[in-house]
Amino acid sequence: MQEISVKTDRRTQLIDITQQVKDALGAANGAAAALVYVPHTTAGVTINEGADPLVAEDLANALEKVVDDSWEWKHVEDPDGPNAPSHVRSSLINPQILVPLRDGELALGTWQGIFFCEFDGPRERKVYVTALS
Repeated sequence: MQEISVKTDRRTQLIDITQQVKDALGAANGAAAALVYVPHTTAGVTINEGADPLVAEDLANALEKVVDDSWEWKHVEDPDGPNAPSHVRSSLINPQILVPLRDGELALGTWQGIFFCEFDGPRERKVYVTALS
């Protein structure tokens, strides 16, 4: 398992980590897939269009509208305000993705990228990458 560090600077932010995942895999000869996992309850990982950075911005904005901060939340332990919406948004995205490997390389589509999804930033976060045989 390899660990990637991601530093976010906004509460909600999607960061393209495709190259860091490729670097973490190194020479994954013989592996069939890469597991990319986020060990945080208010963050996630997804695959989406990586060619236009506005797609990530649109997705972040949409998730903030789908799960509104102003709802009457019961989980309010965070001193900076309720982070319950962050938990819900991360559950919609998921903490892991599985990407097939072709000859040791990520078998992503032409426009696809891997995005770390922050919902409770800014923070320093971890992403785990494992090549699966």
